[in-house]
Amino acid sequence: MSAPTLFEQDPAPALAPAAGPRPLVIGLDPSLTAFGIAGADWADVLRPKKLTGHERLAWLLGEVTDRVKAADLVVIEGPAYGQQLQAGHHERAGLWWLITHTLYARQIPYAVANPHHRAIYATGVANPAKDHPKEKRARIAKGMVHTFVVEQLGTWCEGAGRYDMADAAVFAAMGLDWLGYPLLDLPQEQRRALDGVHWPTTTVAVAR
Repeated sequence: MSAPTLFEQDPAPALAPAAGPRPLVIGLDPSLTAFGIAGADWADVLRPKKLTGHERLAWLLGEVTDRVKAADLVVIEGPAYGQQLQAGHHERAGLWWLITHTLYARQIPYAVANPHHRAIYATGVANPAKDHPKEKRARIAKGMVHTFVVEQLGTWCEGAGRYDMADAAVFAAMGLDWLGYPLLDLPQEQRRALDGVHWPTTTVAVAR
C-alpha cells in the first residue's frame, strides 16, 4: 500500500465497513501553538510552550508522528491559503508539509478537509454564525463546533485548547463516518460535508 500525496487525492465514495474492530482514525488541527489532535473518544492539544523555529517544528512533528503511527486513516485540516499574509504562515505551511510527508513516507493514508467541511459536519452549514456581528462570527462558530463535540460526540474538550481539540475531534468523526463507522446517525444535511473532502484513493485498512 502506498499513501497518496495531496495532489493525488480526490473525493472517493465511502468504503463499506469490514468485520472486526473499529479502525483507528486520528483527526489533526495543525497549529504552531495549540495543535489539536483527537480520536473517536478522546481529544488533546499539543503545546510546544516556549519552543520556536526548528525546535518547535521538530517537537510537534515528533509528538504527532508518535500518536498517528498506528492509524488506519488521518484526517488533517488543509492549508489556510487565506492567511498567507498573517504572521507565522510560512512556518505553519512548513509544519503541514512535514506532517503530511511523514504520513506519506510511512504509508499512512490521509484525507484533507477544510474548516467549512468541519462546520457543515458539526452544524449543517458552512458559516453557522453568519447572522452574528462579523467580528464575533469566528468565535461563535468555534463554540458551535465545540458544543457538537461535547454534547453529541461526548468527547471531553475543556481548557484553553478546547476549540482546537473539538476541531480535531470533528475531523476524526468524519473519517470514521467515511469508513462506515459513524459515531452518530447524522442527517444528510451534515453528512454532505464528506463529499467535499479529499479522501485517499489508496486502500484503507478498516479492521486490524
